[in-house]
Amino acid sequence: MTTTRTTAAPRPTAGALRLVEASTTRPTSVAIDAYVQRMTAFCPYLAPSIDRGLTTWTVYRAEGDASAVEAELFFAGATAAEWIRPLTRRPHGSLVCENIVLLGAVPGATHRSLMAWPHWALKNLYGPVGIMIGKFYASEEEFSRTGERIPASPVSFLPVRAGVRRRDPQFLHATPDLAAALAVADDDGRDVFEHLPHDWTEIRTWTKRFLPPAKPSTTSPPASALPAPRSS
Repeated sequence: MTTTRTTAAPRPTAGALRLVEASTTRPTSVAIDAYVQRMTAFCPYLAPSIDRGLTTWTVYRAEGDASAVEAELFFAGATAAEWIRPLTRRPHGSLVCENIVLLGAVPGATHRSLMAWPHWALKNLYGPVGIMIGKFYASEEEFSRTGERIPASPVSFLPVRAGVRRRDPQFLHATPDLAAALAVADDDGRDVFEHLPHDWTEIRTWTKRFLPPAKPSTTSPPASALPAPRSS
């Protein structure tokens, strides 16, 4: 296995996200403890990860326009994924999770729209090497596959973690090609950016090829606001 790692895309928009709190197991800038404890009932890997200090949080505040914040979220997610990749082969590597928290407001954009394209790009870029990318929006309740109500997160965040090949593909039923890739993923150390442009706008264009066929609807939000299925 090769060990060369990409440093991800350049940062022409650096400053669009201000670092509020660097990676930590116990963030003080956001009240997350109660939510995390409630979520252990829905994720069998979360409590063991917390006990071993392998769930971390990095907190950012948006301070740029929508496009620049998108680019910076993508960079932050790619940086987290590259940090996690070598750790997955260590003891308890399957429990490693870095959460990218988004605070602040951007005129004319919601956290859902700001996170949508970075999440979609990261998921398709890193799924084939065994890294799972999720998304949660502040104060938004969701439901599990069995219909149970999932606690609403107090903040918006992108969890970046080691994929679980026997479990995670079931959450990607709307993207069967990605589910199949994740099910057999074995990180060979490849530079995931090797054949891609490093400009965020061009990367965002690249990700459109992976969009599932749109279902006709008069009430669906525009594709630019919701590029991917809600499954994380």
